[in-house]
Parts: sequence; C-alpha cells; structure tokens
Amino acid sequence: MIIVKFAEIFDKIPSYPTAQKYTTMQTTFRLSAILLGFILCGASWGQTEDLQEATRLLRQGQSAQALEKVNHFLSAKPRDAQGRFLRGLILVEQNKTAEAISVFTKLTEDYPELPEPYNNLAVLYASQGQYDKAKTSLEMSIRTHPSYATAYENLGDVYAKLATQAYDKALQLDSNNPTAQSKLSLIRDLFTGSTRPGKTSAKSEPARVVVPEPTRPAAAAPATAAAVAAPKVAEAKVAEAAKPAPPPATTKPAPDEIIKTVRAWAAAWSKKDVNGYLAHYAKNFKTPNGEPRAEWESARRQRINAPKKIDVGVEAPKVILADANTATISFRQQYRSDALKASSSKTLVMVKSDGKWLIQQERVGN
Repeated sequence: MIIVKFAEIFDKIPSYPTAQKYTTMQTTFRLSAILLGFILCGASWGQTEDLQEATRLLRQGQSAQALEKVNHFLSAKPRDAQGRFLRGLILVEQNKTAEAISVFTKLTEDYPELPEPYNNLAVLYASQGQYDKAKTSLEMSIRTHPSYATAYENLGDVYAKLATQAYDKALQLDSNNPTAQSKLSLIRDLFTGSTRPGKTSAKSEPARVVVPEPTRPAAAAPATAAAVAAPKVAEAKVAEAAKPAPPPATTKPAPDEIIKTVRAWAAAWSKKDVNGYLAHYAKNFKTPNGEPRAEWESARRQRINAPKKIDVGVEAPKVILADANTATISFRQQYRSDALKASSSKTLVMVKSDGKWLIQQERVGN
C-alpha cells in the first residue's frame, strides 16, 4: 500500500489527514510529499495564495477543490514544479493513478535532478504490480539524491516483492523444492511479522517493514581486477610480475584549466547557448540513461530553451587528477530559473582531447 509520509520532510503541515492507502500484497510503499530540492533552497511551499489554499483544502480532504486551485495556479505558470508536484499528489488522493503517473513522468523529464518524482512514480508502479518499472524509477531517484532514505526503503520493498515472485515461479516449476519454500516463507514472515515504527491506529493495517539505511558498499573493482589477472600473473615472466603497480590517483590542487572549462560550460548553460553547452561534451560521453546521443541532445535543447531565464553557478570545485588526460571535478551546482531553484552536488568526469578538457560522464549527487 502507499502512505503519504510527511513527518520526514513536511513538518509545516502537521495536521494532514490519514493518507489514502493502496494494498500491494501487504507491502507498504511511501510517497514523497514535497520536493526536497525546494527545501534545500530554502523555498516556501506556500509561495502563492493558490498553493497555500490548495494545500489547506487537501489537508481537509477536499481534493476536488484543491485540484481546482492548483489548476488555476498552473494556468498562469504551467511549468512550475511545485504546483505540478502538488497536482500529482492530489490525483493520487483521488485514485487517478494514470493521470498521476503522467504528471510525475513529465516532471522527471523536465526536472531530472529532482528525486521525488521518480520515487512517486515507483510507488504508483508498485501499486499496479509493475515492480520492474518501480525498481528502475527508484534507482533513478537514488542516483539523483544518494542520501534519499525513503527511496532506499521503497527499493528494499520492491526487491522483496520481486524475490517473492521469483520463488513463487520456482515452486510452480518444482513444488518439492524445500529451499525455495523456505526462502519464500522468510520473506512472507518479514512482511507479516514486523512493523515500521510510527503512528498507531485502531484499524488494523498491513505490516510495515523497517528497511535500514544502506551503507555504501566497498569498491569491488580492484579485487575483481586482481582475481581476473591472477591466472595471467602466474604465467607471466618473473620480471613482469615484479613490476610495481601504478600509483593511485592523488588529489592535487584544483587545476585552473579544468575549473575554467567547467565555469565556461555553466556560463553557456546560463546564456542558453545550447551549441556552446553541448560542445563541452566529449564524443564518447556516457548519456545518463544510456539513450542515443542524438536523443539526449534533443532533450537537453528542449529543457534549456524552455525557461525564460537560467542561471547556473559552480561552487567549491574540487579536482582529482587520475592521469594527464583524465580528471574528476566535483562541486555544488546552484540552478535557478523562472520555474525552479535547486541546489545539488555534481560530479563530472573530464577527459582531455586535442588539448581541450571535455565532459565524458556527468553524475548528480555524491
């Protein structure tokens, strides 16, 4: 089921009514109630009378009137992320799942740096039993905001449901498989024997599972490389085997050349100089979702041209040099437009080609 959770990120509305719940095989998924990007920027949720009134009406269970207010607000500001996000929540409250999915999907396209629309899409997909889509959306949410605990918790529940389906299938094929039966029982016990801490209710509710905040796994690449190389080392000449390993990448004072390049990239973005902006990306640039380069460039053109005004700031840049032609720069990106303000961590993998530093990979978050 879905629970709109306000205690974590929406303390300004303490009297919001009990959220509408959708039972999904006794699993509780949690819907984001507000955009973290606006909280990070210190923006107020009720920045207009229409949104304030819509929020009050929704809190009182008057979703139809709330939707009317939000629609009125969006008629003047159709790209406003807060208004569109609130509209999506109202549609969820009204059981208009397909329309809510459309709203949150469009938000992920227009504002891919915000994690909450991805999370809410995942919750809606999960309520329909589309766990693969839910998993993909949650992974995008976490990639955008690596410390977003709600998305991690929901992802844990999705993995559990996918595991349940797999074990059920295994038992259909082999009903005498004691291992699959045991594992399936463990998962079912997890959802029926544990509860998430929180409010109690006189009405019985499906069990809520506590999914602990995941820790960052240790990097596996060096060990894997060593394991693969082991047979070759055994066959190599003694002299080759004795060669020292190359020194690890070291942090050095931020090279002015790389920082200057990144600031020029941000300046082109701010000027809405799309060609200049795209010229900062290497030919082998890894698009965020693995889409074709042409498709990615087309989407970027639309998103940069859509706002009337854009200002992108680069704060506290730090550069790590891997070698003479490869570097990583991390910084705080301050994005402002007539429709959105957002502050986020960004990391760019830079490569030097023909004497110029270009972006090979772009990541949001730590």
